[in-house]
Amino acid sequence: MNPDFRTALRDEIETMRANGARRQDLSQHACKRLFFDFGVRPSVTTVREITQIGSASDIPRDIDAFWTEVRTTLRPRLDAGAIPESLRDRAGELFAALYDDALQHARSALAEDRAHLDTAIRAAESQARDADIRCEATEQARERADARAEAEVARVAVLEAELNSLRNQRAEAQAGLREIVARWETENEALSARLQQEQSTAARLHDRVDQLQNEMRQSAEHYAQQIKDAVKEAERRVRPMLVELDSLRGMAATYQAGTRETSQKEFDFIQQLSAARSRAERLESQVRVQSDEIDALVRERDLRSTQASVSKEIGELLAVLAGDGRLSAAEIAGLGTQVDNYVVTPIVCPGCDAGEPEMQRHEDEFELSCPHCERTSGAVASKLAAVDEFFRSSRVNHP
Repeated sequence: MNPDFRTALRDEIETMRANGARRQDLSQHACKRLFFDFGVRPSVTTVREITQIGSASDIPRDIDAFWTEVRTTLRPRLDAGAIPESLRDRAGELFAALYDDALQHARSALAEDRAHLDTAIRAAESQARDADIRCEATEQARERADARAEAEVARVAVLEAELNSLRNQRAEAQAGLREIVARWETENEALSARLQQEQSTAARLHDRVDQLQNEMRQSAEHYAQQIKDAVKEAERRVRPMLVELDSLRGMAATYQAGTRETSQKEFDFIQQLSAARSRAERLESQVRVQSDEIDALVRERDLRSTQASVSKEIGELLAVLAGDGRLSAAEIAGLGTQVDNYVVTPIVCPGCDAGEPEMQRHEDEFELSCPHCERTSGAVASKLAAVDEFFRSSRVNHP
């Protein structure tokens, strides 16, 4: 039936309902219009759709009443006029046969409609079963996701505990290192003071040796002048001086041995200090490696939290919308870093078509820049905002 005719018929029904018509009148009017004006056989579905009133048992009774009225109306037309009895009987048989054929045709149409309805019902039931299965699968997936989320939370707690433990170990190692450095510095100062004392003692001994050598030279010259006159006196005076010279030589040898011992102690101290510094450097390197591992674990935790909050399809769709400039700055700021894992850095700069943009991170800020044309997004709070600002600057410079 033409949609315009259907609309007009509905308007007529609404007008009759507004005038206080009953359900039977509305159904009868709809059946008359459908059958006589549009050539459509009235059905329960069509009448219910047009009148928007009546139950599944009321409308069939209204349709039966319509057919009864039609048959009653047609019968007087056959009886009117001067028609021979035999012709009237044959006409009655003809109409009876037509009615039987129409009734049989209606029953077959009803059977077909019932078959179609049964097929539709079975399809709907199948879809309902499929929907139940999908619902159960979705519920199971959600339960698995909750279990994974709980496991991740437990893992994060364990990692945080390990992080606190490592930080405590690092603090203890630094405190121990400071104590070792302070002890070695104290020992170094003591050895330096002792070395200065030994050096001053050695200087005094050198001065004494020089003085004695001068005195010996003077005495030798004096004795050489008098050697011819008093050899025996000279030998008597020279012998004690030789003994004293031997004593001074022994003292000089003792001083040199003490100097060598001091040098050896200084060398041992330097070696110990070097070993302590090496150990301190190794501890500091281990602390740095552990800090890097902790930072990597924290980033992995943040990444897993972000992936758990935003699905892959939604993240990729939001990244594409931001790259096309279809998200506002407020929407991007509201998303934050939730979809940074799905943001793809452009391969070629859209401004110069020659450079390869690079994504850089400065603590909690991101910056996308082109080394060829020096175009940059500026420091922003997320990768998504960096890509959006970079493309916006390209579209502004190249409309």
